[in-house]
Amino acid sequence: MSDESWTLTATPSADQLSPRDFQKIAALVTRHSGIKLPLNKHSMLEGRVRKRARSAGYVSIRDYCDYLFEGGGVAAELPHLIDVATTNKTDFFREPQHFQFLETRMLPDLLLRRRGQTRNKPTIKVWSAACSNGAEAYTIAMVLSDVAAARGDFNWSILGTDISRRILVQARQAVYFADVIQPVPAPKQSRYVMHERCVTPMPQVRIVPELRHSVRFAPLNLMDATYPFDIDFDIIFLRNVLIYFEKTDQKAVVTRLCSHLRSGGYLLLGHAESMIGIELGLRQVAPATFQVP
Repeated sequence: MSDESWTLTATPSADQLSPRDFQKIAALVTRHSGIKLPLNKHSMLEGRVRKRARSAGYVSIRDYCDYLFEGGGVAAELPHLIDVATTNKTDFFREPQHFQFLETRMLPDLLLRRRGQTRNKPTIKVWSAACSNGAEAYTIAMVLSDVAAARGDFNWSILGTDISRRILVQARQAVYFADVIQPVPAPKQSRYVMHERCVTPMPQVRIVPELRHSVRFAPLNLMDATYPFDIDFDIIFLRNVLIYFEKTDQKAVVTRLCSHLRSGGYLLLGHAESMIGIELGLRQVAPATFQVP
């Protein structure tokens, strides 16, 4: 192959994401969200940027990037760029041992600590950080609702946060394809999941109103210096998101989140992230599960 033909083949077309624009977008996303985009994410990002360019009315990626970096479009498009870079991977009852530990160990311990502190029923407050489409938050809600009904001695509330406003819309709607809820145990499905009445090629389900009304969703960038939420949470889930952050940012985020936990509260990380809790001196009580002093 001649040098000339190689050059023609290697030059990105107008609807491909050039290496230079990839680096510019990756730097923007990392600076504002902490999410790393290594070179092996180029194809993934290109496909998502192409889709966003079409939605914004541009005929090619090159035109869209010209608008971003030469036409002053970064400010307006930054939320969308973070959306396209975000990996919203989550499942109901993902890493189920965490939810078993929540039911059998964490809740009894937390309620024992709160005994006698108030005349009213204590409220167990749980935060699902980087909640994605809400599957984790609603899983927690199912567990808390069952335990509260059986015990009758506490109330509960759940906060779900995510940097992606688009995914938070889906979380509030709580509508999922039916196959997504397969990990939910059958008794919980019968209590907490509504099925479509008509048969469709891709059936959908929805979480029941009682749970939807008990879970609050709000936008949050974990890279922010402070978080505008209560400082008396009992449990915080932050699972499988820190792997996308630099080491210094990982520790800063965990430190900030722990400042929102009660004494004796619990922090749950992804199993691949458990060393972060150990390095910060938290007491490990189960795999990827830590308790603050």
